[in-house]
Amino acid sequence: MSNFRDHIAVIDYGMGNLHSVSKALEHVSSGALVTVTSDPTVVEEADRVVFPGVGAIRDCMQEIQRLNLGEVVKKAMCSKPVLAICVGMQALMSSSEENGGVDCLKLLSGRVKHFGGNLVDNQGNKLKVPHMGWNNVNQSMDHPLWQGIEQDSRFYFVHSYYVEATGNPYVSGICDYAVEFAAALAQDNLFAVQFHPEKSADAGLQLLRNFCQWNG
Repeated sequence: MSNFRDHIAVIDYGMGNLHSVSKALEHVSSGALVTVTSDPTVVEEADRVVFPGVGAIRDCMQEIQRLNLGEVVKKAMCSKPVLAICVGMQALMSSSEENGGVDCLKLLSGRVKHFGGNLVDNQGNKLKVPHMGWNNVNQSMDHPLWQGIEQDSRFYFVHSYYVEATGNPYVSGICDYAVEFAAALAQDNLFAVQFHPEKSADAGLQLLRNFCQWNG
C-alpha cells in the first residue's frame, strides 16, 4: 500500500452496488487504492471508509451483525473520514419502521420512516413510492463535502424509507418529496447521504472527490 497516497475501504456486506461505488472512487481519487472488503482489519487500516447499502434494512442489519461490522463502523467514525450511502445511512440510525420495526446501529439518534401510500405534491399530483429519480438537495449547513456543488443541485435517489429532517441536529442536506427528509447528515468524521453519489453525474462525482480529499 506504500505506493498509494490513500487507501479507501468500501465495506462489503452483500448489500450495495459496490462495483459502481468503487469505480467512481477510483475515477476521482487520483490514484488511491480502493478495496472492497468485509475484513474488519482491512477497514481499520484504511485511511477512509465508505459504508454503502441497498435493499431491505432487516437483511442489511443481519449481515452487518453476522460480520461484526457495526463495531468497525463505530470505530471508523471516531478516527477517520466515513461516507455512508443510502441504506448505509439508514443503518446508522436508532431504528427503522421497515418490516414492522428493525433496530439499527444506534450510532445516530433518529428513526427511519416510510413515505406512506398517499403522497401528493403541491399541485395535488400523486407521487409514487419508492422515491426514484432525480431531486434537488438543499444544503442546510456548510460542509467540505459540498465544496464546488451548487445549492439545490440534483442527485439520484432510490428509496421508500427516509430519515426525518425536522429537529434532527445532524442534517446537512434536505430534500422534499411531499415530506421534507434528510438527504444528508454530518457529524464529526461522518458524512452520510440518502442519494447515490455514484449515480448522480457531476454533482455526485464532485461529492466523492471532496470525500477523497477530506480529512474529517
